[in-house]
Amino acid sequence: MGDGISIDADWNSLYVDGEWAESAGDGTIDVEDPSTRETVAQVPAAVESDVDDAYEAAQAAHEEWAEAPPARRQQAAEAFVDGLEAHKEGIVELLEYEAGGSRAMGETSIKIATDQAAEAATLPRRMKGEHAGSNVPGKENLVERVPKGVVTVISPWNFPLNLSMRAVAPAIAAGNAVVVKPASNTPITGGLLFAKLAEEAGLPDGLLNVVTGRGSDVGDAVASHRHSDVVAFTGSTPVGRRVASKAAENLATPAMELGGNNAHIVTADADLDRAVDAATFGSFVHQGQVCISINRHLVHEDVYDEYVDALVDRAESLPVGTAHDPETVVGPIIDESQRDQMLEYVEETVEEGATLETGGETVELDGVDDSLVVAPTVLSGVTNDMSAACNEHFGPIAPVIPFSDVDEAVELANDTEHGLSGSVHAGDLGTARDVADRMETGMVHIGDQPINDEAHVPFSGTGASGMGGYNSDEFLREVTETKWISIQREPREYPF
Repeated sequence: MGDGISIDADWNSLYVDGEWAESAGDGTIDVEDPSTRETVAQVPAAVESDVDDAYEAAQAAHEEWAEAPPARRQQAAEAFVDGLEAHKEGIVELLEYEAGGSRAMGETSIKIATDQAAEAATLPRRMKGEHAGSNVPGKENLVERVPKGVVTVISPWNFPLNLSMRAVAPAIAAGNAVVVKPASNTPITGGLLFAKLAEEAGLPDGLLNVVTGRGSDVGDAVASHRHSDVVAFTGSTPVGRRVASKAAENLATPAMELGGNNAHIVTADADLDRAVDAATFGSFVHQGQVCISINRHLVHEDVYDEYVDALVDRAESLPVGTAHDPETVVGPIIDESQRDQMLEYVEETVEEGATLETGGETVELDGVDDSLVVAPTVLSGVTNDMSAACNEHFGPIAPVIPFSDVDEAVELANDTEHGLSGSVHAGDLGTARDVADRMETGMVHIGDQPINDEAHVPFSGTGASGMGGYNSDEFLREVTETKWISIQREPREYPF
């Protein structure tokens, strides 16, 4: 395995039981730079025997790690913080080449991941039990919180660093071992990078294992492995349903953070400049490839035209192009299938009667065949049942839907199977809070936009947006279980 953390390092190995190992198969997966469409790295295409090896190593490592003192487990999480800080520039470069992330996206990913690892470092000292009285004379009840065992982390391609870290670091800090299966688009920043950090940190062999492979080849083997006790998955709702069902077959705990259809509500008396500022970020950051981005803009009819015009102006002013240009704000979509799907939603929405105000097409890049860059897109005259509104479009697309009163806005916002995040801009805080209370989502942000993530605050969705939760004590409960120990201090009288 080549040294260093950069796109030029040798990433063509699995990481199993503390060793960089070849796959039992001979296949590889090309890592494509979304900006240039060029292959920039290769990783192994694992087979099922590789998966078995990773879980065997994890199970063995967990048995000893579960007994490690809190200070040692805290140190392990702190080592991830140190590694992120030491390799910041290399990691930003990796995200640029592998995920098509702008520098702002890369730096934000590191900031969030550092926050998550730092929060995880506090968990070992927070894994406290309780004492309870008993209805049986002379009995004492103790409740301990213990690690579950082996945590499977199936990470996504959109924000692979922090959406992996939020599961990996707390799982290890709580006394578990981990097997990571990263998305095949981003196998380095979502997986093999963590192996490098674990190796530098001197973590025990087998505590963290990384198996790169296509979901179609090893996805079911990972999700349903007999040694897996928790399956932490971030991704689309359809895939999440399958992963959760496979985990449930094995009676593993599914922690699923799935899709969203997040609404940005703007009332008639809202500060329009502030609402549009938030909307521009919430729709177009990282090309809209964020589960908690704005999927629908719900705007009061009295300010609708003004809002649309302002949003169009902002969308057309954003620097668009390759992720390798430090000025770029809107860069490439991760791959062709994602690009084609979102453009199809736009086309269908126009056919359904909406107006394409700007965008709706790819932006050609010099020297790039079949560019993946999609122009920031604004659609007006949209209704809730049009394709770009009722589907999670996952792109730099802003469908703007009018409403006549707050009750209608809430009804529209809740008219989806998803319930992940949302935002509200209103003229007064009381109205905004009332709207937020009525929105059926796991998270709502007043005077802001839906993209927020802080490691000490719970992150979870409702409905088809998932099950279980991340951050703070939410994920701690997913990766640990309670154990009741009673002590009969005096002889007990039995009925026979």
